[in-house]
Amino acid sequence: MSFIATKRELGEIYTFFRLLADGRVSLGTSQGVKDETQYWPIAMIQREEHDGTRRYYVEADEVRIVSGTLERSGSFTANGETEACFPREDFDAAAADILDLLKSVAGEEVEVPEELEGFFDALNIYHLEARTEDRTDFSIAFWSPDAPLTGFCVRCRLSPMNPLLDGGRTANLKLEQSGIKFSVPTVNKVNALPESPTEVAERMMMIERLGGVLKYADVADRVFRCNLLMIDLHFPRMLAEMVRLMHLDGTTRVSELTERIKEMNPLKIKDELIQKHGFYEFKMKQFLLALALGMRPAKIYNGTDSAVEGMLLTTGSGEVLCYHQSQRRVFADFLYLNSRFEKGALEKDKYGFLERENGTYYFKLNVKIGLVKR
Repeated sequence: MSFIATKRELGEIYTFFRLLADGRVSLGTSQGVKDETQYWPIAMIQREEHDGTRRYYVEADEVRIVSGTLERSGSFTANGETEACFPREDFDAAAADILDLLKSVAGEEVEVPEELEGFFDALNIYHLEARTEDRTDFSIAFWSPDAPLTGFCVRCRLSPMNPLLDGGRTANLKLEQSGIKFSVPTVNKVNALPESPTEVAERMMMIERLGGVLKYADVADRVFRCNLLMIDLHFPRMLAEMVRLMHLDGTTRVSELTERIKEMNPLKIKDELIQKHGFYEFKMKQFLLALALGMRPAKIYNGTDSAVEGMLLTTGSGEVLCYHQSQRRVFADFLYLNSRFEKGALEKDKYGFLERENGTYYFKLNVKIGLVKR
């Protein structure tokens, strides 16, 4: 009997199978395409399954799967480990079937055919998305099974992708409403504007028409404030201006918004620093890299990278590209050119309304950033 899976789940398992079948992964360029001259051979992939850690050793024609208690050297203890082998061509066929489902089926959910379900059962895979606490989807040993493991997160452009920064209430920025003092009926009138895709922009414009001024004040969450200050002491103000522009102008791409910020120069820095040193681009790339490698709004960030050391991007054609922190410049340029600001849910994330705090009205904006689909 077939079962239903989300495209995000299938996107991750497709990437996993594709790597096992190919036994290598191509490095990606800053433009999000394959670098024809560089690839890394895969010796082993470690993935967390329902029954614990499992290691998939890529051999000449087979994938050897070992589960149970293992020593890091690759020798096995006698604590009940099990071993099985499957032809690599089986993973290739399964990956091709999943890719066809991702491309051909509309909607966010897919009915998985019995043949594919049978292959999952044979592999004892019951969770198509990895369930880990360190936010890695799986770890890879390149070149040799004994090589250090590298933790990766997966993004698949054939399915909805997890964002780099997942908004939420902790990712809100506060703009202080000044200019003139609004009465309670005026505030209620602003907040009562009807729900629409542009309601945040409409409220900001209405505030200005009524004589109000919205000026950056603070980051709503203390931890997120400190995390942003680690990028630059003025970075929260820069970020607030970018989010404001996103709502008012409809521009979402990070690279395009950064160009606008360069023209506006909200931090009032010298032109030489902007043009010759690329200050605004540099700060934005630092921020995106920090997000990709583990920064979270509500978790203290001290500049030390997390267990996530890179990203595996599955393109619309099904190619898997590798971005790693050792290729820092390419990784940062890719994120800069291929990320966008997104709009979170207003009620859920509690932003887009005038709210009174200690006698002052504030208007919150929410920061959410994800990869572009194409």
